[in-house]
Order: sequence, then C-alpha cells, then structure tokens
Amino acid sequence: MTDFLEALRVQRWDDHRYYHHSRINQTLHLVSALSFLLAYAIAFKDPASAALIAWLVSMTSRQAGHFFFEPRGYDHVNGATHEHKEEIKIGYNLSRKVVLMSVWALSPLLFLLDPTLFGLVEPHESFGGLVRHVGLLWFFVGIGGLLFRTLQLFVIRDVATGLVWATKIVTDPFHDVLLYRKAPLALLRGELIDRGLHDEIEEELAARGLR
Repeated sequence: MTDFLEALRVQRWDDHRYYHHSRINQTLHLVSALSFLLAYAIAFKDPASAALIAWLVSMTSRQAGHFFFEPRGYDHVNGATHEHKEEIKIGYNLSRKVVLMSVWALSPLLFLLDPTLFGLVEPHESFGGLVRHVGLLWFFVGIGGLLFRTLQLFVIRDVATGLVWATKIVTDPFHDVLLYRKAPLALLRGELIDRGLHDEIEEELAARGLR
C-alpha cells in the first residue's frame, strides 16, 4: 500500500508540474473538479444527467485549459520540451485526448444510424428523450475511456501503473479542488503563470535528494 500511495503521489505531482503552469488552466480545472463532484453525487441515481454534466462542463472546461491556455514552449522550470512531456505522459496526452474527445463528440451520430442504438435502448419519442439517451451513451464512453487506457497501461507498462493511473483519474476532482482552490484569486491579481511552481519543484527535488 505504501508503494501504491507513493506512486500515486508521483503521478499527481508529475501531472501538476508538467501540465498546470497556467493560472487559467488551473482555474478551469477547479471548475471542472467542482462539476465532476456534482456528477459523482448524482451518478448512481441519474447516470445520464451525471454524464451530461461531466462531459459538457467538466471535460470541456478541463481540456480547454490544456489545449488553449497551457504553454507549449520549452519548459524552463522542469527543463523539458513539450514533445518530451507528451512522450512520457502516462495517461491521455494531447494526441490521445483528441481521439477521446472526437469519439465523445461523434458518438451521438450513432442515433442517426439506429435510434435504438442497435437494440440497447427504446427509441426516443422527444428531444428530451434523445438527450437522456446521449447522456447514457456518454456515461459508457467515459467508463470505456478509463478502462481502455488502464488496460493499455497493463500491457505497455505494468498492472500497478495502470491501477495507480485509474485511481488518480477517479480521485482527481477531490485533489484538484485542494490544489487549485486559490487559482482564481491569483488570476484576478493578474498572475497568468503559477510563479510558485518553481519553488515547489525545488522543494520536491530537495526532498528526493536531487538538490
């Protein structure tokens, strides 16, 4: 268990230091995390509504932060190029996110091919019914995306790495609220880049005996 928790901490730390320099990105992650927590709260009772919140609010705000606001030039704080960070990314890097978000965006077109989704649901009788069917489809797209990458990590890395990553993804909303709760205030003060990140990295390296 100690090794598992340490691996989880390292994955979270690497994700934070490599991919969350922008205060706008951090603020959008806070919005994402809060809406994900709402989705979690209603998921067992109403998975369709939970998925609509998760994809339309949580995922769009989260990925917008990465695609549009996170710097992609040379990372002087970590001494790494954007290409290097993309190569070593354990979970969904930007390329894999494009594929995932494309599957999500295009999946409702399945209802044009077959309103019953190949016999899995009753045909919708109203627009509201279609929206709920799309929500249910997106619920399984989300689960599928999580399971696919977890199983892929089992094969290309090892089982432990996959399980740690899956745990990180599921618990990220709780962690992100704590980590980025001050980002909106920093952004209002005009701080576009997290100036404290360099000090955090130095402290982490010192704790690892690398400084």
